[in-house]
Amino acid sequence: MNLSAEEFQNGQILLIDKPLNWSSFQAVNKIKWALKKHRGLKKIKVGHAGTLDPLATGLLIVCTGKSTKLISELQGQIKEYTGSFHIGATTPSYDLETEIDKTFETDHIHTDLIEKVRTQFLGEIDQKPPIFSAIKKDGRRLYEHARKGEEVEIPTRKVIIDEFEITKEALPQIDFRVVCSKGTYIRSLAFDFGQALNSGGHLTALRRTKIGDYDVQNAIAVEAFENLVLGIPETTTEPSIL
Repeated sequence: MNLSAEEFQNGQILLIDKPLNWSSFQAVNKIKWALKKHRGLKKIKVGHAGTLDPLATGLLIVCTGKSTKLISELQGQIKEYTGSFHIGATTPSYDLETEIDKTFETDHIHTDLIEKVRTQFLGEIDQKPPIFSAIKKDGRRLYEHARKGEEVEIPTRKVIIDEFEITKEALPQIDFRVVCSKGTYIRSLAFDFGQALNSGGHLTALRRTKIGDYDVQNAIAVEAFENLVLGIPETTTEPSIL
């Protein structure tokens, strides 16, 4: 990657494959640090177009310089995810961030029921975000209320599920692919899907594969980006840059 400091300041869009257990903020910070250190930039704007939870992997669009003005537009594009639900148990966070709090029967669940329930989540649906989320309520993040054991009334919101495909069924695990609108919580989909099966469910794996026309297949790891900035040859694909 032979882009100059000026070119990064003028604006670039980088496709990064965020690793497991990294926050989106950590990934952006690492890229910003690499640009400052290896391109001699004392100050540069760097931001991402849509948060990924630490327990999720996949496509993180990172914008630099003047391209940060495009973040709102990029965030509004439809997104594609793949992952896994665990059926028969719930967690307070709707994923693996917290321990299982309840277990449920799954003997009654069969392929026809799964297919029937799947279709109920297509189109515009009402969805309640998880209490372990960064949405603000009464001036505080919901996860702050959750960690203090406080009960909070969380309003539902309208989201759109364009596609919802079950790619593998091996109870208690169900693998899926989802194409959805901005603001959709896949953790909430896992919880609601379990409830609709007259059981329980939580998210055990999540990978964002697309944002609009941007594909994770064209993304690179954070460390690979730093190597490219340093001029170290890489065998992987360079990040797409506009």
